[in-house]
Amino acid sequence: MEATATAAGPSRNPLFHFYANAIKFIAGSSMLVIVVIMIVQVAARYLFNASLIWAEELCRYILIWQTFLLIGFAYHQGELVALDMLGKRVNPYVKLLIRFIVSAPVCVFLYFIIVSGWNNAVRFTGQSIPAVDFIWTSLTGAPAGLPVFWVYVAVPVGCSVLLIHFVVRFALDAYRVATGQDTHDQPAPQEEILPL
Repeated sequence: MEATATAAGPSRNPLFHFYANAIKFIAGSSMLVIVVIMIVQVAARYLFNASLIWAEELCRYILIWQTFLLIGFAYHQGELVALDMLGKRVNPYVKLLIRFIVSAPVCVFLYFIIVSGWNNAVRFTGQSIPAVDFIWTSLTGAPAGLPVFWVYVAVPVGCSVLLIHFVVRFALDAYRVATGQDTHDQPAPQEEILPL
């Protein structure tokens, strides 16, 4: 379900490439942080008979943000599971209609998740993140007071990014069909990926 470049469309977009590079940097650096924290945790536990009580919690929060931030980009790259039995057996207009029938409920669902996710995150503005408070108190002597809101807000942020990818993908497919091009179902080389 990825958008690929065609002769009629641009294959490079500076804004999208900035977004893609930022997402890749976030993915790599956050995974590095998780790996380092877990290595230190294992070393502390088995070599020094001590434990970092905040390590597992902090890694969980980073993993939550990774999941929700990267799901839109994974959709764009065609890395989510898709079932397409029709492929090139139907004409492009029918294929576009089927994509609309499939995408519309997903977009509505994402909208409801965004709204309820935001409302849920706002409920936790008064509760602080224990792991961050523990680390900050150890370093400075005073709690950081960073609210749990910043963990829960990952849900509406990530779903918003995924919704944007869904809408733009459908708009690009509609444009291709309207201009006589076919929508693309096969993965393309990385350098040929169209923006969103």
